[in-house]
Amino acid sequence: MESLIQKAKILMEALPYIQRFRGKRIVIKYGGHAMEDEELKKSFTRDVTLLKMIGLHPIIVHGGGPQIEKVLSQMGIESRYHQGVRITDSNTMDVVEMVLVGKVNKDIVGWINHNGGRAIGLSGKDGSLIQAVKMDPQKVKVTKRTSEIIDMGLVGVVKKINPDLLIKMEESLFIPVIAPVGVADNGESLNINADYVASAFASAMSAEKLILMTDVEGVKDEKNNLLLNLSVSQAEGLIKSGVAHGGMIPKLKCALHALDGGVGTVHIIDGRVEHALLLEIFTDRGVGTLVCKNG
Repeated sequence: MESLIQKAKILMEALPYIQRFRGKRIVIKYGGHAMEDEELKKSFTRDVTLLKMIGLHPIIVHGGGPQIEKVLSQMGIESRYHQGVRITDSNTMDVVEMVLVGKVNKDIVGWINHNGGRAIGLSGKDGSLIQAVKMDPQKVKVTKRTSEIIDMGLVGVVKKINPDLLIKMEESLFIPVIAPVGVADNGESLNINADYVASAFASAMSAEKLILMTDVEGVKDEKNNLLLNLSVSQAEGLIKSGVAHGGMIPKLKCALHALDGGVGTVHIIDGRVEHALLLEIFTDRGVGTLVCKNG
């Protein structure tokens, strides 16, 4: 009986959050270990299905770097990077689009449908969902007097999000699953960082929340302690001081961009935790770092 009472208490803890967020849009960047571990896949897809069933509007933007890397290696295509961004020539872009749109996207859709949801897979080319432009060539210092220009190829940055298709789907029970492949004005496919695509969608859709799933606990301070809450000024300070480093810097920059675009809150959460989405949205404690304008 005690365990049943405890379950009821957990449901009651979630109730005010369900009431508060019902009808709200939640953009989720799905990636990392949560996409590779079979149990975490089940956990995530069940969480997303539940969100939709109780009246929230989840929108999923996914990554797929390890899957792309595997296929490139099998095809004998060398991977080249600049500051963590994959330099994307035409052959690489073919593989990126094939893996993200044709494989990873459909796998996620299949998992959601298998676990009781109704998902539809999209890329940025569907309905001109993600209009993009090529990233500018990057200037890199070789010596104090000389520089090198690196052409990033078919790497894109978001120019405009056209959310009409998603808005029309919103009142249905369908969950959109979006591959971060944009389309240029000339029809070319462009490879775009999934975190930045998720941030752009959150801003364009006036989302209540942007949730960035990672393979770490969240944002840490200089003593390696988890920070449960961050304000904009504190997040900027972590970047400027160098306390935030590596892959956390672009995530914090995405968070700041989303908040500046009108998103309510941004959550950087540990996707390795089972049912991380539900724990972050519907409990007092959460499983990561909450970033908001005033902390």
